[in-house]
Amino acid sequence: MSRTSAALEPPADAVKPVRHPDAPAPGELLGAHYEHCFGCGDGQPHGLRLEARAGEGVTLTAEFTVRPAHQGAPGLAHGGVLATALDETLGSLNWLLRKIAVTGRLETDFVRPVPVDTVLHLTAEVTAVAGRKIYSTATGRIGGPEGPVAVRADALFVEVKVEHFIDNGRPAEIRAAMNDPDQSRRARAFEVNP
Repeated sequence: MSRTSAALEPPADAVKPVRHPDAPAPGELLGAHYEHCFGCGDGQPHGLRLEARAGEGVTLTAEFTVRPAHQGAPGLAHGGVLATALDETLGSLNWLLRKIAVTGRLETDFVRPVPVDTVLHLTAEVTAVAGRKIYSTATGRIGGPEGPVAVRADALFVEVKVEHFIDNGRPAEIRAAMNDPDQSRRARAFEVNP
């Protein structure tokens, strides 16, 4: 990144992140945290449908294909869509910590254009934890996992209780998610939304 703001610099008392013992195994597909999530869910016709896989430690990889519905300029991905892909990827890291957290700050660098029909290859890792604050970084490449960098971001996530969603979300969606008989899907529905 060009220069991370002071808000994204972990404090001196930050600790190294620790992968939760029940986190998905390295290489395991994380799956959508919520069917209607624009970033990873299958219930959004124009969503990203980003697919993330657990990595070693507190890292992951993800991919999404830029489709015509994701255009900003003719034939190129919209910058907001690319920022969404980074946010979704970074938010997915919290599943490796088994913490419910929301995006507090996201700083994005757009390095090169991303054409429609391109697969964006993303890598992300949690770099530090300080109390409820989770610091992380991500990079998106085109042309393959080792291709040129197109986008990158640093983020700060803040751990919250599930009441954050109950108090602020639309009641019908909250009830539907809370009543899901699949306990894992029910828990994951609330993992990365703001």
